[in-house]
Amino acid sequence: MTTMRAAVLTAPRRFEVREVAMPIIGPDDVLVRVARTGICGTDIHIFNGHYAADRLPLVPGHEFCGTIAERGANVRHLTVGTRVVVDINIGCGSCFWCRRNEVLNCAEVTQVGIGRDGAFAEYVAVPARLAIPVEADIADAVLALTEPVACVVRAARKAQATFGQSVLIFGAGPIGNLHVQMMRLVGAAPIIVADLSPERCRMASEAGADAAVSDPAELKAVVHKMTGGRGADLVIESVGSRKLYEQAFDLMRRGGHVAFFGITPPGETVALDSLRTVLEEGSLKGSVAGMGEDMHDALTLLSHGRFRTQDFTKASYPLEAIQEAFEMIAERPQHLKTQIAIAA
Repeated sequence: MTTMRAAVLTAPRRFEVREVAMPIIGPDDVLVRVARTGICGTDIHIFNGHYAADRLPLVPGHEFCGTIAERGANVRHLTVGTRVVVDINIGCGSCFWCRRNEVLNCAEVTQVGIGRDGAFAEYVAVPARLAIPVEADIADAVLALTEPVACVVRAARKAQATFGQSVLIFGAGPIGNLHVQMMRLVGAAPIIVADLSPERCRMASEAGADAAVSDPAELKAVVHKMTGGRGADLVIESVGSRKLYEQAFDLMRRGGHVAFFGITPPGETVALDSLRTVLEEGSLKGSVAGMGEDMHDALTLLSHGRFRTQDFTKASYPLEAIQEAFEMIAERPQHLKTQIAIAA
């Protein structure tokens, strides 16, 4: 076999499912036969031309699982037929940043499905060191959630979230819902979520939020009521809105922390009161992609049923219908995740 089917984004908002050349693997790589690939918010930004437009044509897709179809000559720890998930962040592996598991800061970093062709295709080639074997009996639809779960694992780790902390989460979409569940797992309380969609708020409540607010005018009163008037210990912005980032600092307590997670347009800035930040010992930290141990931890949590995944696994489209899947995604708020089923 020398060709495969792949969904190529040829221009913003235009996919073409076509036959393309099979990826060629090097001696330290593996070829993964893709089973399922989830549509991520980043994929939607790419689809709409708001991100990585200079890299088109591109095969997007980075939330995936599959099986090893072929291995390079130097690969010994993986065998053909092994089910895997993949850490999509490819750094040099030896620099200061890579050694610290801060791969996105590596000068040579690229990401599967973002900086190079990804998994809206029958096969994808990746470094063998980034393919993680799956031992649990877990459905592909759940397994394909490993990468987004790794993102919220990393955000919790970076924010040093822990039990008894009050948390406000902006956004109750797919990643916001996972943030709610992650905060529940680390023992945070109370957990408050804010989203304009009543349906998404309902789903967040079912996932473990103690309060879900769809009316922005009510949010500050709810946060203060549930935190003794202090404000939240931790605020997570998962939407990517400058206005919400600025509001986050108003709704966190003195000495609190804001987790920067949602992706804003390039070059957008957020006003920050530097004196207040110094005097009140406020803090902020960014994170976006799960990598290294985050991926392993996410796989462990999913393998042991620690996340409620029912609302993430109800929408599935074949590769040939990927254009429709992307175009209709905003009209299906009840589906927290849409997946493309690639292998039969």
